[in-house]
Amino acid sequence: MSAGKPVFLVTGADLAAAALALLGDHEVIYAGKAPTDDDIVALCQHHDPVAIIVRYGSVGDAAMAAAPSLKVISKHGSGTDTIDKAAAAARGIEVVAAAGANAAAVAEHAMALLLACAKSVVALDARMHAGHWDKATHKSVELEGRTLGLVGLGAIGLRVARIADAMGMRVLGFDPYAKELPAPVERVDLEAIWRGSDAISLHCPLTADNAKLIDARTLATCRRGVIVVNTARGGLIDEPALLDAVRSGQVASAGLDSFAVEPMTAPHPFHGEPRITLSPHIGGVTAQAYVKMGVGAVKNALAVLNR
Repeated sequence: MSAGKPVFLVTGADLAAAALALLGDHEVIYAGKAPTDDDIVALCQHHDPVAIIVRYGSVGDAAMAAAPSLKVISKHGSGTDTIDKAAAAARGIEVVAAAGANAAAVAEHAMALLLACAKSVVALDARMHAGHWDKATHKSVELEGRTLGLVGLGAIGLRVARIADAMGMRVLGFDPYAKELPAPVERVDLEAIWRGSDAISLHCPLTADNAKLIDARTLATCRRGVIVVNTARGGLIDEPALLDAVRSGQVASAGLDSFAVEPMTAPHPFHGEPRITLSPHIGGVTAQAYVKMGVGAVKNALAVLNR
């Protein structure tokens, strides 16, 4: 256990300078770039933190049990699925998140993936670099007048809705927790999302109830040629079912920033599939979001500690 200042444990290798500036009365311990569960437990045993800032890895009951002084677990971002919230509640440990801090970054990335899919950006780039000129044979998808279905209408989903509306798209939205929705979004149920959308973008947390929300049945219900975008959590999609749907043409293309198992290791069934555009879960990784998430995570944790 560390002597002197109370400890903040960061499950990552760094924290934004603006966030660190708020922690002058605390000692900050880093778990490294890719901490395992055992690494986090060992650090909790050694340092007994009062707060954990979760960047990478997961925080389960074993880590909480190893840190009797722990009062708060604060997510460096919005998704708290890597934190055992039931265990935290049983121990009286508060779980908080920097919701909305990376909303602009993730919304922009979701739209980038949607546009890359609709306009075949990656495939055309590869063809051009190989010396081809496909102007006479290629036709892209025009998004104006098309329908975008959003699953999840928090800060990210609503920002995507505004961008899509500005592009002339119709926006359908499903979120059982959203109250008042802005005018561009038409509230519908999930079946209407599947049946009525030309493109679907996921912006909801992963829970036990919605794991593999998009599966073979869901995809068969969708319009043929639908575009699927996921910048939320990989567990929301049944990956083999999606791959089958892409290869059959039921799904025209998919843009994915999150995966069932991360980091993705080679070989992976998605590798080499020209109609699946991949990025390594970096939708929320911008210089600006890094600062906003760090500051938000620290402020949230301090607010709990200072009560």
